[in-house]
Amino acid sequence: MPEPTTSIYGGQAVVEGVMFGGRNVNVTAVRRKNDEIAYYEVPASRKKPWYQPLKKVPFVRGVIGILESSARGSQHLNFSLEAYAEDNEEKDEASAADGAKPEPEKKEGWSLAMVFGVAVAGVISFIVGKVVFTAVPAIVEDLLFQGRFGNIVIHNLLEGAIKILFLLAYLYLLSLTPMIKRLFQYHGAEHKVITAYEHGDELTVENVQRRTRLHYRCGSSFIIFSVLVGVIVYSFFTWDTLWERVYIRLLLLPVVLGVSYEVLRFTNSLRDVPVLRYLGYPGLWLQLLTTKEPTDDQVAVSIASFKRMRELEQEVNAPQPAGAAV
Repeated sequence: MPEPTTSIYGGQAVVEGVMFGGRNVNVTAVRRKNDEIAYYEVPASRKKPWYQPLKKVPFVRGVIGILESSARGSQHLNFSLEAYAEDNEEKDEASAADGAKPEPEKKEGWSLAMVFGVAVAGVISFIVGKVVFTAVPAIVEDLLFQGRFGNIVIHNLLEGAIKILFLLAYLYLLSLTPMIKRLFQYHGAEHKVITAYEHGDELTVENVQRRTRLHYRCGSSFIIFSVLVGVIVYSFFTWDTLWERVYIRLLLLPVVLGVSYEVLRFTNSLRDVPVLRYLGYPGLWLQLLTTKEPTDDQVAVSIASFKRMRELEQEVNAPQPAGAAV
């Protein structure tokens, strides 16, 4: 029986591919139009950033890690977008050389407008998304239930319920579009590979496909925890006007994110404990929307990305011969 591994890795779905991050290198693999797999490899900088010590401070490390992973993810997303755009340009040039009109994008593909939209979203979605999903539900709850309840906790619970409804509706509508469905399939492929690795499976398409597409450490779980934690944190602060209510929530956003990250780590550590493992179920339920069952080809890309990352990690960690350059 294979031995489970203790190494922890994370990843991210990109356009027609998957990115995996290790301690020393981050690797993205994407499938090109000619069916070949292209890689984008970014070694970690040897120079430690100024904020490195903060990554060890509880409740602060979560915010630092989120911002850092967002910046890293955008870099790899841009690579996948450029690869996709290049494939489409070559396809159009070949069609023009044959005297034929360029074929319209297949329904499941990405148009150039979509490529641009995703690129912009990849850079600003985290900040804008958190601001919007923090401010709008508070405004809606105030408009619907202002003055109806004297208990602030009830208002916070209603605000949290509205926020979850908005989130579920948004993700559901996104999941209906063919282009986002493919992205969610690669998200599922990423989870399956990590789960298979953590259970000590040989990374074959067949073995990986047997694993679940849901994972406790997913960013989707973090989103739902941030809503639940927000209900609790906001209950310690009162407001007199709608404007006060909104800006208090925006000011407390780093606190909510930091606490939510710690909750995510805590629930992940309890996932093998009977009864307590259910604490992480809300995040898993949300992943039913943010992940989809991948095809074998998509799993193959995810495996290729993970294996290449592991290969480069082992090269970095291998003992250096005497006299080797540093």
